[in-house]
Amino acid sequence: MNIILSFAVILLAGLLAQRILRKVKFPAVTAYLFLGILIGPEVFNLVSKQILQSSDLISNIVLSIIAFGLGQNFSKKNLSKIGKSIFCISILEACGAFLCVSFVFFFLFRQPLPLSLVFWSISSATAPAATVMVIKEYKAKGALTDTLLGVVAIDDAWCLIIFSVSLAIAQALISPLLRFSGPLSQSFYLTKAFLYSLLKIGGSFALGAAVALIFSYFSRYIKRGTNLLIYTLGFIFLNAGIANHFHFSALLSNIFFGAILVNINKESFKFFDSLRTVDLLFYLFFFVLAGANLEIELLGKLGLVGLAYLCFRVIGKLSGASLGGYLSKAPASVRKYLGFGLIPQAGIALGVALIAKAEFPQAGGMIFATIVATTIVYEIIGPFCTKFALSKAKEI
Repeated sequence: MNIILSFAVILLAGLLAQRILRKVKFPAVTAYLFLGILIGPEVFNLVSKQILQSSDLISNIVLSIIAFGLGQNFSKKNLSKIGKSIFCISILEACGAFLCVSFVFFFLFRQPLPLSLVFWSISSATAPAATVMVIKEYKAKGALTDTLLGVVAIDDAWCLIIFSVSLAIAQALISPLLRFSGPLSQSFYLTKAFLYSLLKIGGSFALGAAVALIFSYFSRYIKRGTNLLIYTLGFIFLNAGIANHFHFSALLSNIFFGAILVNINKESFKFFDSLRTVDLLFYLFFFVLAGANLEIELLGKLGLVGLAYLCFRVIGKLSGASLGGYLSKAPASVRKYLGFGLIPQAGIALGVALIAKAEFPQAGGMIFATIVATTIVYEIIGPFCTKFALSKAKEI
């Protein structure tokens, strides 16, 4: 298959798959994943090798756009609206999944710390689309619904932050210097590695802030709709490119870019809105390529690893959300049932898993296969769990 023909297959087949599976209430993400597996090299081989080799690039581009959009959730107005309760619950449910999965992989399966760090961080993500879809379908209203919408709005931002920090630490830990040093020098290097990761995070913040200031200053000269899109995408890619050049986190940098822009520019909404005219195209390519990258033979090797991730992530989400609701004195319905609405996992998790696959060639395939397999399961059972929570809370 040549590149142009592959693009045509992805676009047209993606549209068809979405229309067909929507009739049986399947999420669009699941449709794209299944399509990617079918047209990938493991089945019909309808995607060119050049496109598959560019998956890491496409995933970085799409995640940079998503990260910028997530920054909008950190406006002063939005943070004051979501309140202390939602803020507390969102942090604890993300950390709950992170800690539960970490316990299993590091202490029970004895996985290396760098690999475990990356795996843990991916578990904190939640897919808001499936949850919002169920809420709209059943016209749910009430305390649980409002809290759930607030939590899923900022949950993916926490995932990107946790992943970026974990990746920075993991990259420092796999340095060859650690393998040949004695106990004393190794401890010194671990400290140095941690400080280096903090430097990367600080550099990402500084870069995002600088880009936001420059963007805001020159935005006064951009008026028309098409120019808004070109200007916004240009700065997102500029930010990501500079971050990659200096070995900062492109994801964190673009979250900071969006977060600072929305707080210093009163007309920033028009730049965020301009991205919504093209984001579907990016997401379609992104999810289809995620499915096409799956190595099917790895699925048979997941066994206990996949099952443990599937179960303990859910346990972490449920316990973290319940603890957050208790500490923030949320209503009883929120404390009992909120976690059931946070089970779906899709876009952000797949994107960071693709990055993990590229950064850790030896074990990245296992990470990616686990995330793809569990994403399909989560996207199927997630809407039913959300419906269960809303029904129990009597908000449908």
